Amino acid sequence: MTSQPPTELRPAAPLDTVFLVLSLVALGGGIAAFYSLADTLGTPVRTLLVLGGLGLSLGLAYQAPLGKTMWGYIRGSNIELRKTTWPTRQESLQATLMIAVVVLLTALMLWGLDAALLWGVKALTGRG
Repeated sequence: MTSQPPTELRPAAPLDTVFLVLSLVALGGGIAAFYSLADTLGTPVRTLLVLGGLGLSLGLAYQAPLGKTMWGYIRGSNIELRKTTWPTRQESLQATLMIAVVVLLTALMLWGLDAALLWGVKALTGRG
């Protein structure tokens, strides 16, 4: 198995911080517009304002190295998700039934242990 050398983290440039702050401002502006324009605009238009703010926010965040790193992580996760083999309906049902049986047996064993300990306490102390 080949391993890649660790990527060096460089200090954040001031421009990177500006992009991230502008990203937060764009998102906050879209949300603020949604609530502050409630009397003048309908809900669909205000929803578009929030979605526009979100899109602008994501676009600005992508300009910073942190945003590009996060986008790479999301793309890698999507690739790994496609490689996943999901269980069939029958396998899911069998696993669920097996878990239910094990939980029931564990509950019965704990109930039996509790009953035995209660009987022992009663026998020793006369209380219980």
